[in-house]
Amino acid sequence: MTYQDTYQKWLDSPALSAGEKAELKAISGDDKEIESRFFAPLEFGTAGLRGTMCVGLHNMNVHVIRHATQAFAEVILAEGPEAVKKGVAVCHDCRNHSREFAEEVCAVMAGNGIPSRIFDALRPTPELSFAIREYGCTAGVNVTASHNPKEYNGYKVYWADGAQLPPHHADAIAKKMGEIDIFDGIKRMDYNEAVKQGLVTIMGAETDEAFLTQVMGQATDKAVVAKVADQFKMVYTPFHGTGYQLIPEALKRLGMKHVLCVPEQMVLDGNFPTVASPNPENPEGFALAVALADKEGADFILGSDPDADRVGLMVRDHTGKFIPLSGNQTGVLLLDYVIGAKKRMGTLPEKATALKTIVTTEMARKVAEVNGVNMFDTFTGFKFMAEKKNALEASGEGKVIFSYEESYGYMMGDYVRDKDAVTAALVATEMAAWYYDRGMTLYDALQELYAKYGDYAEKTLNLVMPGLDGLAKMAKLMADLREKPLTEIAGVAVTRRKDYSTGIEEDLVAGTKSEMELKGSNVLKYKLSDGTDLVVRPSGTEPKVKVYILAQGAGKAECAEKVAKYEAWAETLKG
Repeated sequence: MTYQDTYQKWLDSPALSAGEKAELKAISGDDKEIESRFFAPLEFGTAGLRGTMCVGLHNMNVHVIRHATQAFAEVILAEGPEAVKKGVAVCHDCRNHSREFAEEVCAVMAGNGIPSRIFDALRPTPELSFAIREYGCTAGVNVTASHNPKEYNGYKVYWADGAQLPPHHADAIAKKMGEIDIFDGIKRMDYNEAVKQGLVTIMGAETDEAFLTQVMGQATDKAVVAKVADQFKMVYTPFHGTGYQLIPEALKRLGMKHVLCVPEQMVLDGNFPTVASPNPENPEGFALAVALADKEGADFILGSDPDADRVGLMVRDHTGKFIPLSGNQTGVLLLDYVIGAKKRMGTLPEKATALKTIVTTEMARKVAEVNGVNMFDTFTGFKFMAEKKNALEASGEGKVIFSYEESYGYMMGDYVRDKDAVTAALVATEMAAWYYDRGMTLYDALQELYAKYGDYAEKTLNLVMPGLDGLAKMAKLMADLREKPLTEIAGVAVTRRKDYSTGIEEDLVAGTKSEMELKGSNVLKYKLSDGTDLVVRPSGTEPKVKVYILAQGAGKAECAEKVAKYEAWAETLKG
């Protein structure tokens, strides 16, 4: 079936509303737009679905939501009666149509005889992970596009451990979606009828309280917060999203007296009117927060993304100006602080272990090992960290106290299996208060860590490849790098090559090959003779190839020089 045939099928379907049909008729003469919407379904992967919101097969709308949910329901039904009985937890963020899409998930689950629990309103992503575990659900669905621009929405799927789907379950859903007709194959019950029949249960304040109780358990040194609470000030912004309620409440319970929330960004709004992009990785989004912090004399700034699974920090440098911390820097600070705080309180477990991804700074490994903590690498994505945490703790090999990835995600405790901005906000604030008590900002603290562990610098480049030919360009780039293996980069010798798709590591100095523990992901990693690591991988959710530069050297200048050199090389990969 051609994309024009699929377009016509949608136009002719009685499942579409008059408004949806009008939207499609409006593009009838635009072949390129029709192709972009109907050339193929959105690809279902381990991150679920993500796309722009409009009517079309390759977009986010109620029909795609129903289709994915029907496929997921059939995977759950195949697990047997007990799995069906345990049901599904459902959550959503602040985006346009998110509540509507979340209720459609419940409606399709009910049509398949599967009960669901849905929050009474938007909630942070980590609270969904918690709810799945707390109520013993078989699975979960979160309607969110995280930090993407306002035009996007997404569909994240979780399994019984509270982590996002492992690959084999994602593959099973994708296979089912290929077998089920998007209109005729859907079993659905009216949402309100499902509520009346008891197939939908509403979660509210009781779940918030249970979650917050666990979050507060991650506070290690409330006494130091109490000590500085009268003077210590911070600014918080939820970027119009789900952190607006629970994060200020957690900080209040921590003992903070001066949490100044950015009023314009405390307004829930899926259009994100005060920022170009609601991403805590983008410093420009913190403009209102910086203005408030300067006006009130606040000591640091914390922002959570719209679904409150990631946090970004702004800190005052030696001149008093606010600058952003990278996800790598924040993670290193948190890791060092958590280890130190637990040591001071005598709560560091035996076989204490930390996890990071293969694209996260090697400084984290140095911090862990110097402090007698084991460090393991995983693929990018907290589902892999959850898998590793579960395996290590089940076997008695280690107790995971901290997990993080460079893209501003952090996980602590045993009650979630996903990145968690609520807990990270709590621990980051306690950490900032502890350093404040020592007369230091978090900028000062970072310089202290560089002096102790060595200088490191990192940069992530996004090689954007948009349009229908973007996927082909991305695939060709990765294929070319494999067909013509690099022996030098920017004039520096490659000493090791790791191909995580095959799990083979090549030692170019010794001329040997060996198998790695990790395999099955489209990632290439290069170790260079100057100590730099370079990683190249296609994004799983956006049309871009990501290049990670992980440098270390004898001083900041040398690190910066290396980053600049490899950044120039990475730009040549665009072609």
